[in-house]
Amino acid sequence: MTVSRLPLHPQGPEFSRLIMGYWRLMEWQLSPTALLDLIKYHLDLGITTIDHADIYGGYQCEEAFGRALRLEPALRSRMELVSKCGIALTAKPEHALNHYNTSKGHIIASAEASLQKLGTDHLDLLLIHRPDPLMDADEVAEAFIALRQAGKIRHAGVSNFTARQFELLQSRLPFPLVTNQLEISPLNQDLTLDGTLDQCQQLRIKPMAWSCLGGGSLFHDARHEGLRHELARIREEVGAQTLEQVVYAWVMMLPSQPLPIIGSGKRERIASAVASEQVQLNRQQWFRIRKAALGYDVP
Repeated sequence: MTVSRLPLHPQGPEFSRLIMGYWRLMEWQLSPTALLDLIKYHLDLGITTIDHADIYGGYQCEEAFGRALRLEPALRSRMELVSKCGIALTAKPEHALNHYNTSKGHIIASAEASLQKLGTDHLDLLLIHRPDPLMDADEVAEAFIALRQAGKIRHAGVSNFTARQFELLQSRLPFPLVTNQLEISPLNQDLTLDGTLDQCQQLRIKPMAWSCLGGGSLFHDARHEGLRHELARIREEVGAQTLEQVVYAWVMMLPSQPLPIIGSGKRERIASAVASEQVQLNRQQWFRIRKAALGYDVP
């Protein structure tokens, strides 16, 4: 069983329906060889899109991934590499505090550092990681245009932007922003009604969905016991193997067609996520999960 593929945008790249996230890579404590084996494993399952950010692992995850990829450089042709920039952490001594930096110079320097660490000559997609109250849309656009003209990025997008923030940056660009990477889960449903996902539908953009499982709290936090019980009932009704599959199916049922990001390095959980594409919920089951998560019914 392999996952399907979707175009992020009519003028954008084609990504795997599920995305492999490497945010916690340093916690997995894998040798370069073991990491290479994991990369091959999810590529063979059709999960070819790989999500990074410059800051992940205290600026270490991209470099660790690049060390593994250099063991078999030909694998680069089988994957789509995504990275994000715009956050400056105190993990670097020159940063006195955590802050945002979406200046043209910082975006270009961050992208070039990601290319070097990952061992590639281009990113398939570069995202601005978070909205920045000091963001100058013209500067960001200049950075994206320069990187694209130099062949260092193929496409550009954003992460965690409101619809209005997305619209502002898009107004400065001669090419489309192809995605908005958003936190989408039963525990974070505001985006389903605040216009953010409606904008994605309007522009025919597929959002990338992070923290679909609530960072694991969905399964471990006592406050979500009722939601777990409802997920378990629906799992039996639809013949799913795990609660995770039901949650991923809930996210993928949204009409904007979000692409869930898998945050685990465990093979059994990756394989389980792949099978979630076959799980079909009906409308009432979707709303039962909504109600169990929010604690109230629709008006």
